[in-house]
Amino acid sequence: MSSSDKFTNELKSWNNGEVLSIIVIGASGDLAKKKTFPALFALFRLGFIPHNVIICGYARTKMTTLEFHSFLRSCLKKDEKLEEFILRCEYVSGQYEGTQGFTDLSIKLKQLEIENSINNRVFYFAIPPSIFIPVACAINNCARSQNGWTRVVVEKPFGRDLESAQQLSRQLATSFREEELFRIDHYLGKEMVQNLMVFRFSNSIFEPLWNRHHVKCVLITFKEDIGTDGRGGYFDNYGIIRDVMQNHILQIMALVAMEPPISSAARDVRDEKVKLLRSVAQLKLEDVVVGQYGPSKDQTKKGYLDDPTVPRGSITPTFATAVLHVNNARWAGTPFILKCGKALNERKAEVRIQFHAPATQLFTNQPQNELVIRVQPNEAIYWKFVSKKPGLSCDLEQTELDLTYHSRFEIKGGLPDAYERLILDVTRGDHNLFVRDDELEVAWQIFTPLLKQLEQKRIQPIIYEFGGRGPSESDLLLQKYNYSRNLDYSWRGDKK
Repeated sequence: MSSSDKFTNELKSWNNGEVLSIIVIGASGDLAKKKTFPALFALFRLGFIPHNVIICGYARTKMTTLEFHSFLRSCLKKDEKLEEFILRCEYVSGQYEGTQGFTDLSIKLKQLEIENSINNRVFYFAIPPSIFIPVACAINNCARSQNGWTRVVVEKPFGRDLESAQQLSRQLATSFREEELFRIDHYLGKEMVQNLMVFRFSNSIFEPLWNRHHVKCVLITFKEDIGTDGRGGYFDNYGIIRDVMQNHILQIMALVAMEPPISSAARDVRDEKVKLLRSVAQLKLEDVVVGQYGPSKDQTKKGYLDDPTVPRGSITPTFATAVLHVNNARWAGTPFILKCGKALNERKAEVRIQFHAPATQLFTNQPQNELVIRVQPNEAIYWKFVSKKPGLSCDLEQTELDLTYHSRFEIKGGLPDAYERLILDVTRGDHNLFVRDDELEVAWQIFTPLLKQLEQKRIQPIIYEFGGRGPSESDLLLQKYNYSRNLDYSWRGDKK
């Protein structure tokens, strides 16, 4: 069955008596305002959720449904379907602790739902992790669907280390089965990350090259050109390794390096990701560089410690490079370099797969072949290879075979936001782009020993300039593992 046929059948099920309610817990917060509600409106506007959907906001903030409608108008783009969407939205105010607020929520939902129909409920947790458990218990006791399915969407962070993640999983498991839980890592919903499996397993040219015999190293980079922007107090509790490397970048690495799954079903894909992550050797401190941004060279941008919300003398890293080694037959000896940071020279997320040099060097100063998968911005896949310059000389030049999305595909209105894809998959019950409990556990097993070493030994992060490339020690670590950076090459897509 094609995906379009599957979608048509899903809409028919909604029209044949099933009702979908989406409840946003923490509806007045920043995440709901910037991500959740815009994604829900986009799905409604495009017809990917039923026209009779019930959307209900729940938060401690006291406001009426009409005031909630005004709040939604302030955070959603103007569109001819905006008022139709807003009319599907209700609001209930209540506490996160205790059951009274969630009893009131369930009463409101029953009033809105159709009697004697199958009423399905999605609860989206746009709330801090510290209140996940009391909210989960209250929903389980008071607000579950009585005659349909119940699904719960949980935002990261999923703990701070292995022990806290295991405890969180155990506590959530007392209220919801694993198949009812959807742990969001929004990077898995990005277009290029979704394309990784298609790119790898639908093109026969790549599989023979996708191993240690041909790949010299893999570099996965996540760069932001902004600092913590007043959120330093929150960020300081986690740091860049917990915030980005342990989840976003590691998930991309798993998709790049895993073995072919026996099918595209969620269970089979996630089994292979877990198997790959279990093959990762324990991280060594000498294979890690941590940094913290200071002021910019011209002093116009303040350093991390200048943020008044950051504790004085904090050693929390805002930058990290780590080299992971995979102990399996495909990748033994090929380093996977994970690099992420804030307050750097550009905003970018990409995968660079660099290949070994040819066995016979017929030409001198020959650049490396490199496959680049640009996740954001300017989504693209391009292959850097060597060509002779046109003309009478025999000079070589590095050029590319380029698949830039916005040049090759007609994309009306831009690519879907990651949250749109993920929320749609929740309504479909598709776990493919969500993190399973054992996957989460093995991810923390990789990074928890490193985090404990950094904190117990109070490793001082290297200070780097706001707007720079990060600590020079990171470049030295990349050189140690034979990553070659070609300063003479510039991808044209960055100039568009």
